[in-house]
Amino acid sequence: MSSHADPCVFVIFGASGDLTRSKLLPAIFNLCEEGLLPEQFAILGVARPPIEQAAYRKNMRELVRQAEGEPLDPEKWARIEDRLYYLSGEFDDPALFQRVKQALEQIRGQHGMAANYLFYFAIPPDLFGLVGDRLADAGLLKEDEGWRRVIVEKPFGYDVQSARALNAELTRGLRETQIYRIDHYLGKETVQNILAFRFANGIFEPIWNRRYVESVQMTMAEEAGIGRRGAYYDKAGALRDIVQNHMFQVLTLVAMEPPISFGGEDVRDEKVRVLHAVQPLTRDDVTRHVVRGQYEGYTAENNVDPASRTETFVAMRLFLDNWRWAGVPFYLRTGKQLPRRVTEVSVQFKRAPLMLFRDTPVRSLSPNTLVLRIQPNEGISLCFNAKTPGPFERLETVTMDFSYAEYFKAEPSTGYETLLFDAMNGDQTLFHRMDMVEAGWQIVQPILDEWKRDTRSRVPLYAVGSWGPPEADVLIERDNREWRN
Repeated sequence: MSSHADPCVFVIFGASGDLTRSKLLPAIFNLCEEGLLPEQFAILGVARPPIEQAAYRKNMRELVRQAEGEPLDPEKWARIEDRLYYLSGEFDDPALFQRVKQALEQIRGQHGMAANYLFYFAIPPDLFGLVGDRLADAGLLKEDEGWRRVIVEKPFGYDVQSARALNAELTRGLRETQIYRIDHYLGKETVQNILAFRFANGIFEPIWNRRYVESVQMTMAEEAGIGRRGAYYDKAGALRDIVQNHMFQVLTLVAMEPPISFGGEDVRDEKVRVLHAVQPLTRDDVTRHVVRGQYEGYTAENNVDPASRTETFVAMRLFLDNWRWAGVPFYLRTGKQLPRRVTEVSVQFKRAPLMLFRDTPVRSLSPNTLVLRIQPNEGISLCFNAKTPGPFERLETVTMDFSYAEYFKAEPSTGYETLLFDAMNGDQTLFHRMDMVEAGWQIVQPILDEWKRDTRSRVPLYAVGSWGPPEADVLIERDNREWRN
């Protein structure tokens, strides 16, 4: 990794929104604290509300302090605040983008900066094409002097067709190499460490296959409900909001083949091969191996249709049609209003034979399980069997545990730090490529189609604080397995 990001102006469209104040500016501040920002760096915020620049700087200082949960280092924050600028206007007004162009030239002149611009679209997806076109019309996407890159937030479309249409809008003025489709989950340390864990340790990769692995479980559980996101969430649901992007991206890292290098394209080539290997779901598969649910009280939430059938919980079983994973089930589960907030991947290995214990009271052996914890307590644990003290009569499952916070004394981050740093340096490894987006949508499209056709069956309800509807337990119990709760 470079010791500093490339010199650039970070331009945020939607700079008055929650994402900017709770994630983006705190991430920039954390990069500054770590000494990773270049000397030639500035931020230009662009949004609709008319806010005086001094008021914007003061407001952001307080909001970032709240997001950090502690007082800001005055010297470090001053470095950001002195280079924080703001413009207001309507995104459909070409004059706004001429003012953006002028402001960028002034900022570059004031700070002696290169003509490198990183645009962040912290705006609804239906504005991506409009803002991209306006930037192109203003000549701000031409790379005559420096580089131009655009980061776009999820959701990237609502199905295969809309994703393709959205990409067509963006590529009117941009090349694929300029588009960075961000997924903040891929910025989390444990997610990134999956690659290092698998490919830097000789003891795990030889057993990371169908010969030794019995099944894989992935859980992304949230204690909270939808909060103030009712208008968005009721149109999206858990399948689009979590499974199609976050969960599939983690799945690719767990299941991918070793890339020929850790270069961006090599890694992404292997990840997309995993998605292409997922067995297509038939209508019967959707009925038997995909479960949706809705927490009790969801339809009474703000901005939610009282007759809504939107799922707040999804569980499913998938198989990969390739040499490494043939026959190994992957169980995915996500939901809101569950007992606790936890994201983890559990790799369960096949049980050892009991022949050595036929003359002892041991009735069964617990399978060895490797758990990759992504949040909240990032780390890795390995469960194995050990004899209890005394006569050889009893085995117990014990756990070896590694915690990032304890070992590296690492402070929690927003997940955006690594991704913004990589975007400034032109590294697309942790960003979605368009063929990956399409492959993800193609997996879930049969589910969306079946749910759209099925307007009569009841969407199972589940109690707040439970692990989802009973149908999710039935799904995995049919295979003589159970969820890791």
